[in-house]
Amino acid sequence: MGTVILVIVIVVVVVGLVLFGFTGFNKLRKADITCEEAMGGIDVQLTRRADLIPNLVNTVKGYAAHESGVLEAVTAARSGLQQAAHGTDVGAKAAAEAQMSGALGRLFAVAENYPQLQAAPNFMALQTELAETENKLSFARQYYNDAVSRLNQLVKTLPWMFFAPMSGVKVREFYQAPAGHIEVPNVQF
Repeated sequence: MGTVILVIVIVVVVVGLVLFGFTGFNKLRKADITCEEAMGGIDVQLTRRADLIPNLVNTVKGYAAHESGVLEAVTAARSGLQQAAHGTDVGAKAAAEAQMSGALGRLFAVAENYPQLQAAPNFMALQTELAETENKLSFARQYYNDAVSRLNQLVKTLPWMFFAPMSGVKVREFYQAPAGHIEVPNVQF
């Protein structure tokens, strides 16, 4: 009778450990998938932002065609932003975003010299869309960093850290602005 109870206890403990292992594995994988989805949200907003740029450049080009250097810088930044949005390097995405912000700041500074441009309905609509996209992008970055924080806490704390190698989940990099690009450019109209 004592050996039967011992066998039952061992079976219950083994089943409990297996269930705990499945729980740990699934918890880590779900947190990792949430991070991937959150990065996808950033990519969607970066792509939306890049898609608005040609219309903005064409609108400005009609009023300030001689500002070709600024327009070329915006076009180059857009190209870098599109490439970064399709990649997986978080640092490259942040750097491309910072380059685009700087180029747009210069573009809007040029626009200040053209009152007719600032009053054009197309330009105002594009500015509004760009501002909305910037707000959505800010939210997407925060959501990603929150998801990364939860994942990193799991990967680095007991008991989940023991399941991280089995599940293939690793610590992820936070989305941070590159050095020198932390402050938003001040653009006045």
